[in-house]
Amino acid sequence: MKYYEKMLELGCFNKSKVIELTGSEAAAKSLLYDYQKKGYIEKVKRDFYAVISLETKQPILSRYQIGSQLFSDAAITHHSAFEAFGYANQVFYEVYVATDYRFRDFEYNGILYHRMERNAYTDMVTNGKLRVTGIEQTIVDSIKDFTKIAGLEEVIRCIMLVPSVKEEKILEALSVYDNKFLYQKCGYILEQLQDELGLSNDFFEYLSRYTAEGKRYLIKENGQNVWNLKWKIYVPADFMHLVDKGVSDYDAI
Repeated sequence: MKYYEKMLELGCFNKSKVIELTGSEAAAKSLLYDYQKKGYIEKVKRDFYAVISLETKQPILSRYQIGSQLFSDAAITHHSAFEAFGYANQVFYEVYVATDYRFRDFEYNGILYHRMERNAYTDMVTNGKLRVTGIEQTIVDSIKDFTKIAGLEEVIRCIMLVPSVKEEKILEALSVYDNKFLYQKCGYILEQLQDELGLSNDFFEYLSRYTAEGKRYLIKENGQNVWNLKWKIYVPADFMHLVDKGVSDYDAI
């Protein structure tokens, strides 16, 4: 257990870190084999290992910490970021990781890790070994991709658990994407939650300047859509039912 304490400080690591500890590649390979056999560490994926607690026999780092340590630029994003903040309505058995480094989806300890493209200007928050997209960035990203990740109802529920947001940070995230349809989606959805989030009328007036012309649908496959003149977008006729449902579920927690 000569190196176990130092590995505990790392939480997770690749072989190069072990070479630094042992002084040679041969010694590193031997140590990795020995520690895996003894249950001190586990292989997460190729050339990446997690340290195991001797008491609980589980990784000492959370799934979110492991995901954000996969690469130097990695950050937990989308629904996983809501989970990491404690604002998720549900906890998924998936972790979404934003990074420029390419990797195939892999499973470790019952959790599936997915790669998401990382924007160079993504707002991130670091807390120890956890790196996660800022809450406003998370809201914008989740609205952008709700048809691919989580779904509209779950995203609404997550947003409703957020105690407060900074308008300027939402605007910064939107300006980076520079996508009029995303302005429309965020404008419409967030306006339905204006009171809960404490957003100003000026904020929505600003967003409405970026609406695009033409027919756009918040959810294409939805059968009952109505035209929203302000945001120039077709929205589900029962959208407020989703919001009301989110309020009821929140009150029941």
